[in-house]
Amino acid sequence: MLGMPTRFSYQELKNVTNNFSNKLGEGGFGSVFHGTLPSGSQVAVKHLVGFGPVNKSFIAEVQTIGSIHHFNLVSLVGFCAEKFNYLLVYEYLVNGSLDRWIFNQNQKLALDCHQKIIHFDIKPENILLDEKFNAKVSDFGLSKLIGRDQSQVLTTMRGTPGYMAPEWLTSTITEKVDVYSFGIVVLEILCGRRNIDRSQQEEDWHLLELFRRKQEEGQLLDLVDKCNSDMQSNAIEVVEMMKVVAWCLQNEYVKRPSMSTVVKLFEGSADVVSDNLNEDFLNGLILKATENYTSTILPSILSGPR
Repeated sequence: MLGMPTRFSYQELKNVTNNFSNKLGEGGFGSVFHGTLPSGSQVAVKHLVGFGPVNKSFIAEVQTIGSIHHFNLVSLVGFCAEKFNYLLVYEYLVNGSLDRWIFNQNQKLALDCHQKIIHFDIKPENILLDEKFNAKVSDFGLSKLIGRDQSQVLTTMRGTPGYMAPEWLTSTITEKVDVYSFGIVVLEILCGRRNIDRSQQEEDWHLLELFRRKQEEGQLLDLVDKCNSDMQSNAIEVVEMMKVVAWCLQNEYVKRPSMSTVVKLFEGSADVVSDNLNEDFLNGLILKATENYTSTILPSILSGPR
């Protein structure tokens, strides 16, 4: 059907990927391989490995983005479900995932949708960059679709430790869990490090705790990515962006902004912070919540790296 993903045979995808010879990456659910379709279009083929959880993830991904076309979502070109072989075929984005650009210290380079999507696993590894460095969100194996008039959803705990909002322990889930995860990703971009980095001094392992401490000490400039000259030369603006991050990371989801508001803030079409945000930010509401709850989550219900 026009606009719907193509169903491939396993043999076709073996041919497309030259017998799965060019691996692009791997994660908790399998590996991703580069391929070229007979039409000449380049694709990324994810070969899922496993049984029950993988089958559910496969179905969720096809159902979620199989018929949705959005500038910032990676397109699902097709899929294969043949015996025990489950594969997903995506458009190929030449610049890979966001993590390779913000965590590599030696780098040379520094809409409309009828349903809302709660992704549940926003992190740098699931944000891909095309040839012009436009970002596209990928990996919808944990996501849920909800109606425009629906504000909350009941679901089992899902996501990646360090990016999960505090309300996973206490309340019904809204799209604000993605706002929280987005805040973590932006903070990682601005600081040039992962939110949990055991290569740092022990007191600095957790970026959120370091963020809170530096804010209380009035030393947020210390957090600006020291390996990125552009960040350093615009350090004042980076600190202003950190205030928006603080708004996204508030423990009470009702106090977090919507993503449309965040876009307006970054585009300069709205005030950077409200009086309420200034008060909350200055009072240091970025707490050590992630340290307290991620250690209790069972690995079997979490997303591994993709």
